[in-house]
Amino acid sequence: MRAEHRHELKTNELAQWLSNLPDWAKRNQRMLIYVSAFAVFLVFYYIYYNYQKNVVSAGQQNELTRLVAQLPQSKTGILQKQAQGTDMSYMLIQQTANEFQALAGNAKNDGAAATALIKQGEVLRTELHYRLGKIEQDDLSGQINRAKDCYTKAIEKSAGITSLAAIAKLGLALCEEELANFDGAKQLYEQIAADASFDGTTAQAAAKQRLAVMDSYKNDIVFRPSPFKPEPQVAQPQVVPGVSENVVVLQPPTEESNAPASQAETQSPGTKPPGE
Repeated sequence: MRAEHRHELKTNELAQWLSNLPDWAKRNQRMLIYVSAFAVFLVFYYIYYNYQKNVVSAGQQNELTRLVAQLPQSKTGILQKQAQGTDMSYMLIQQTANEFQALAGNAKNDGAAATALIKQGEVLRTELHYRLGKIEQDDLSGQINRAKDCYTKAIEKSAGITSLAAIAKLGLALCEEELANFDGAKQLYEQIAADASFDGTTAQAAAKQRLAVMDSYKNDIVFRPSPFKPEPQVAQPQVVPGVSENVVVLQPPTEESNAPASQAETQSPGTKPPGE
């Protein structure tokens, strides 16, 4: 078959297909609508995915960095207020912890969500140590259990991120110590120390250090009475202005006594007291 003839046949087939296209479109109108809608959906999804990944996720990372950097300043401010007798520890819960919680719930990145949950658990534990008043056992248990929930969720979010998983598990062990469950804490520390996937992480080094010293924290610290007794103070002679240098007044050692001594004057050398 000649090339010209083949080209002519193909041209005829294309012309026939184009002429039948309107009828085919009418017969398959519903299918064309579905295909077009699906194609539009794919385009918009691609645009939305890239926006979330490159814009929203980056903004959340910046917000997380800001909150983490602001935490030491918040602690310093609370300690300064404590020196003035004002308890501002509640600000760690009302502001910092709630902001970490909101960020963890909206995070598009599992690593950012896990980090926010870990910091939230840390803030919940820290607030208890910064309170000025007495902490009831129910309040302690409730808040530490909230922190444990944060660390547990962080472990789930940090699957495949060993450094964050190790820090979250270390936080669980610290919570057990806060609740005086030293056996449970020791078991978690031993798991972290023995886990080869955590080798080289700061959390593993911290777990080993806690295993070495945690026994010293099991009992309350009691200070023994001082074995030394203060020596009695001796009255020092004081020269009274306007009086002869040979006459001195013995002042009592206490600071509260400001009254002039009436009978404490001593006579000059060689003078006998009255009555002798």
